[in-house]
Amino acid sequence: MPEYRAHFDFDIRFANGGGLAGTGFRLDLPSADATEDEIARLLIAHLGLALVDEVELRGLRIVEEPHRGSRGVDAASPAAGETRVVDLSHPIRAGLVTYPGLPAPTITPHLTREDSRARYAPGTEFAMDVIHMIGNTGTYLDSPFHRYADGSDLAGLELSSLVGLRAEVFHLEDAWEAARRGIRSATLADRDVRGAAVLLHTGWDRWFGQPEYGAGAPFLTGEAAQWLIDAGAVLVGIDSVNIDDTESGGERPAHSLLLGAGVHVVEHLTNLGSVPPRGARFTAAPPAVEGFGTFPVRAFAELPA
Repeated sequence: MPEYRAHFDFDIRFANGGGLAGTGFRLDLPSADATEDEIARLLIAHLGLALVDEVELRGLRIVEEPHRGSRGVDAASPAAGETRVVDLSHPIRAGLVTYPGLPAPTITPHLTREDSRARYAPGTEFAMDVIHMIGNTGTYLDSPFHRYADGSDLAGLELSSLVGLRAEVFHLEDAWEAARRGIRSATLADRDVRGAAVLLHTGWDRWFGQPEYGAGAPFLTGEAAQWLIDAGAVLVGIDSVNIDDTESGGERPAHSLLLGAGVHVVEHLTNLGSVPPRGARFTAAPPAVEGFGTFPVRAFAELPA
C-alpha cells in the first residue's frame, strides 16, 4: 500500500501566549485525503503540544512517500499468519571485502560432487565445502565478548534478545551530512525504544563492497549510544561500515558503551529502506560458538503482508 506525507510550513499559537513556527516540515499521514484540520491535529500530536489555540499551515503539499515514524500515525498490525519477510543481510561470497583491511573469505571444496559418487549409491552425490573467514564478514553481530574478555560470547547470548524483537527503524538517509556524520540522541529521542531493536537506516549500504564504503561513513555518537542504553534498547543495528567513527583514531565509544551494557550490535545491514518505522519484528541470530565474539547473521524483518 502506498504511504503519504504532508510537506508544509506552520505557525502555532498557544492559548496561554507564545507561539511556535516551523519551515519545511514533513509529517506522516494515514491517507492521501487527510484534510488540513486533520493534519493540524496530527502535527499537535506529533509534537506533543498542549493548550494550542490555532494552527496555520502554509504551502501544504501531500506527497506519496514512505513513512518516517511520526507520532500519532499507528503502524498496521499484521493479522495472524499474514506476514512477509524482508532480508536485511549481504550475501557472503569468496573474495568479499566487508571491512576494508580485513581478510576476504575463501571457499574451497572438501568433497566434490564428482568424488562423492564413489562413496555413495548410484545417483547419490554431495558437496562438502570449507569456508575460511574472519567473523567480521558480511552482515554480522557483535557480542560483548568482541569488546570485553569477560563478556558473553556467541554461545552465551539469550535467543530471546535476538529473535522477533520489536523494530524501531530510523530512516536517516536524508538526516545526516558529510560535515556532521554522527547520529545524535536528539534524532532518536521521539521514540519508545525499550525492549526494541533500534535499526539505523543511513543508506550507506549502497557503497557496500566498493572503496567508497570505508570513508566518510555515518555512525552513532557515544552520547547517543548511552541514551539508547538508558532508554532500554536491547539491540542496535546500522547499515554503515561501523557503528563507531572509524576516522577518529582508536576510540570506539559506541561499541564500548553498548557491548558493556549487554546491548547487541549488528553492522553492515542492508535494505532497511524496505522496513517501516514501526510494526516490524527483527531477528539476527548467530550460531552458538563458544569463545567467539562476532559472526555473520541472516538478519531479517517480519512485516505485515
